[in-house]
Amino acid sequence: MFQSLGAPELLIILAIVVVLFGATRIGDIGNKGFGRGIREFRRELRDGQDEDKQETDEKEPAATDEKKR
Repeated sequence: MFQSLGAPELLIILAIVVVLFGATRIGDIGNKGFGRGIREFRRELRDGQDEDKQETDEKEPAATDEKKR
């Protein structure tokens, strides 16, 4: 279906998008999406680190209890 799309067709589609939305609007949409993606990525990293720390904290008391015996 998309195999017949070449460079000229893609340029025409891009030109239509620029005319419809405007160059500044397209840039704003891209920046918002990129920023949102970066925030979500950082949040997931932080959540993963918190989960790892909780798992480690849960395992450590058991190890220290065994040393006391």
